[in-house]
Amino acid sequence: MDFLSAITAKKFGKTLTTQQIQEFAQAAAEGTVPDYQLAAMLMAIRLNGMDARETADLTMAMAQSGEMLDPDVGGVPVDKHSTGGVGDTTTLVLAPLVASCGGKVLKMSGRGLGHTGGTVDKLESIPGMQTSLPKERFVEIVRTVGCAVVGQSTELAPADKRLYALRDVTSTVDSIPLIASSILSKKFASGAKALVLDVKYGTGAVMHSLENSMALAKTMVEIGTHAGRQVTAVLTGMEEPLGTHVGNSLEVKEAIDILSGRAGGDLKKVAIYLGAHMLCAAGVTANMTEADEKLRAALDSGAGLNKFAEMIEAQGGDPRVTEDVNLLPQAPIKRVVTADHSGIVTSMNTRQLGLIALSLGAGRRTKEDVIDPSVGFIMHVRLGDRVNLGDPLAEIHARSEVEYRHAESAIRDTIKITESEPAPHPLIYAVLTREGTMLFQ
Repeated sequence: MDFLSAITAKKFGKTLTTQQIQEFAQAAAEGTVPDYQLAAMLMAIRLNGMDARETADLTMAMAQSGEMLDPDVGGVPVDKHSTGGVGDTTTLVLAPLVASCGGKVLKMSGRGLGHTGGTVDKLESIPGMQTSLPKERFVEIVRTVGCAVVGQSTELAPADKRLYALRDVTSTVDSIPLIASSILSKKFASGAKALVLDVKYGTGAVMHSLENSMALAKTMVEIGTHAGRQVTAVLTGMEEPLGTHVGNSLEVKEAIDILSGRAGGDLKKVAIYLGAHMLCAAGVTANMTEADEKLRAALDSGAGLNKFAEMIEAQGGDPRVTEDVNLLPQAPIKRVVTADHSGIVTSMNTRQLGLIALSLGAGRRTKEDVIDPSVGFIMHVRLGDRVNLGDPLAEIHARSEVEYRHAESAIRDTIKITESEPAPHPLIYAVLTREGTMLFQ
C-alpha cells in the first residue's frame, strides 16, 4: 500500500476507497506502518472527517482485522458502551445487575482515554483481577456466570487497539468517525448481537455539544443497523461527574456501594435505565417497565452484588472486596477540600475535574504511563447544592502533599459557587433506535 498517498488524499479532504481503508486497518493491526504515519492519518481524519460509507468501511475493517467471535453463551450476547465521561462507573453496576436478571453481558472495554477513566483500569484495581483472558475463557465466564468484562485482546480488533492508544496521545479523540468505528468494531468482533450505547454530552464528554453527540449517536445506530445488530443509543448528560467517586479503586468502591444499597444518585439512575434497555434488547423482558422492576428487585435482594463477586472470582480477583471495600488500594493522603465562600454550586468544568484526577495519577498522559489505582477524589457537592463557608466540596486521595495541594487549588477553581441557579441539564435527553428518536426534554 502507498500509505503516503492515502494520507495525502485524506489531508485534502478526499474520500478514501474501501481498499485504502482496509489496508489502513490491516497496517495498524500488523504493525507494518510506523506510529507517526498512523498518527498523521488519524489527524487527517479528525480534521476532514469521513462520510457514512467510509465510516462503515473503517468499522468493519477494524472488526475484521482479527478474529470475529460468534459465541454461544446461552442467550443473546448483549453489551453496553459509554463514549466516556468522568465518574462514569455504569458498567461495574449494570453488568452484574443485568446478569443477575438473566442477561448475558459480554463486554470488551478499554483503558483510560484523555480525561475519561477506563473500565479495564478500574477493574484492575481489584487485587488479582485479570482483564486479559483467552477468548475461550471469556466466553465460558459469560455462559456460566452471566457476565465478563475484559480488555482488548490481540486477537480481537487488533487494529483498533493500536489506533485507540494513539488517539489518546495525538488529540484525535473527538472525531465522530473514529469514535464510532472504534466502539462498534470492538462490539462486532466480540460477538455482541444487541448493543446499548451511552452517548455523553456536556463539559465532561468527549463531544461537548448536544448536536455533535446526537450526530455520533445517529452514526452508530446506522452502522449497527446496517450490520444486522440491534442498537439503541441513549444520550445522557455529563455536566458534572456521573458518580460521586472519581479514580479507579474509588469508582469500584462506589459501584459496590450502589450494588449493596448504600448509595444511589445519578449513577444508579443511569445504570438502571441502560440496564433496562439491555434486558429488552436481549429479549429477557418484554418492556422497560418489567425490566426496571427486575433490576430494582435484584438490587434489593443483593443478587447484583453477589453476581459482581462471582464475576470478580471467575476473572481471578478477590471477591472479598464486595464485602470489605478497604481491601481495595488506598492512597496515603486523604484530605477534604472546603468551600472558601458560601453560595450555590452553579457549574463545574467536568473535563477539568477529569484532568485533575489524571494529574493525581489516576490517568495517562502517554500510553506508557503507569496508573496509580488508589488516587482520585470523592465529590461532596452536586450542581444546585447550596454550600456555606467551610463546607466540604471534595475529598482528595493523593500520593503526596505536592499533588494534594495542586488538586486542592484546581478543584476550588473548577467548582463555581455563585448566587445563581445552574442552567437545567437533563440527565437523560433522548433515545435513538432504528425506528427513530424519542426526546425526553
